[in-house]
Amino acid sequence: MIYLDNAATTLPKPLSVERAVCRAMQSMASPGRGAHPPAMRAAETLFQCRCAAAELFHVSEPERVVFTMNATHALNIAIRSKVRRGTRVLISGFEHNSVTRPLAELGAEIRVAGRRLFDRENTLREFGREIPGAELVVCTHVSNVFGYILPIDEIAEMCRKNKVPLIIDASQSAGVLDLDFQRLGAAFAAMPGHKALLGPQGTGILLCGEEGLPLMQGGSGSDSIPQHMPEYLPDRLEAGTHNTTGIAGLLAGIEFVREKGTENIRKHERALLERMVRELENDKVRLFTAGEALQSGVLSLTVNGKSCEDVADCLSKRGVCVRSGLHCAPTAHRSAGTLETGTIRFSFSPFVTEAQVINACGILREIIFKES
Repeated sequence: MIYLDNAATTLPKPLSVERAVCRAMQSMASPGRGAHPPAMRAAETLFQCRCAAAELFHVSEPERVVFTMNATHALNIAIRSKVRRGTRVLISGFEHNSVTRPLAELGAEIRVAGRRLFDRENTLREFGREIPGAELVVCTHVSNVFGYILPIDEIAEMCRKNKVPLIIDASQSAGVLDLDFQRLGAAFAAMPGHKALLGPQGTGILLCGEEGLPLMQGGSGSDSIPQHMPEYLPDRLEAGTHNTTGIAGLLAGIEFVREKGTENIRKHERALLERMVRELENDKVRLFTAGEALQSGVLSLTVNGKSCEDVADCLSKRGVCVRSGLHCAPTAHRSAGTLETGTIRFSFSPFVTEAQVINACGILREIIFKES
């Protein structure tokens, strides 16, 4: 199997992640629900994971690292903390449904800025024009469809200057790109644990520059008498039993990323993307690609005369795992002009090799030319 769907979920995981999950399953109970050794081991693991994430993302206090089920859960907490019906919200032209659907459900007044793919100048110009009239900005750091790296530092600076809060969707950047939460000054940043942080599914993180409003109410393991959630983080936003085994695995994933280095991971994935582009450049394939400063390790393409789903199905039958369609991001496809066709997406990880990329490209060329 050649697995090239890492923008959805990384696979395989580091062996240390698997081992951490197994150890937790055998030795840890629920944190904050007792003073016995299994509960204390769980509490210590959660604290270590908060500290590791806080160090990686430059968060002032580990308590401001809130555990969630995934990035969608984290984004819902952030968005529902800031948005009411009629709130004027500015988004980029490359947002995921995890952003646009909560905004639509809440009745936000949505404006879109920066619909030109791989065009930083246009993105900055449109955000600069629209931010002064916005009450909130929600922006992805990297497009999950095209790997477009949006100018998040400059957007954050404009938000600070205009005193407009910013929510960052770091689903495709956390673990690959530099993300300095203190420097950005965002209200919140949301990320999954199961993508470039290499943790298990069912894990996510919300970095909190503000206190936030609870999405759920319930047990927190602290302040049991009051019938409202605690006022302090992280308890305020973490109702119910934690995914302790998943967080143990996430800690191991973050430690792997920190040891490897995000810059080294990015360079590896970018080299694989560039190799794939060289292998596939021909008049039957449309490649959505740009320079290194504009694109992470995510490559979308279309094949002339073939549906994306059919090509992906043929690749799957030959052992190559990719994703096709709209990737839960119709806003991005509207911006790029691919809403009617979708794209075939290839995405990389530290465990993908150049030989696998060359092999996958050979199989794709056979599908394109021999099955035409």
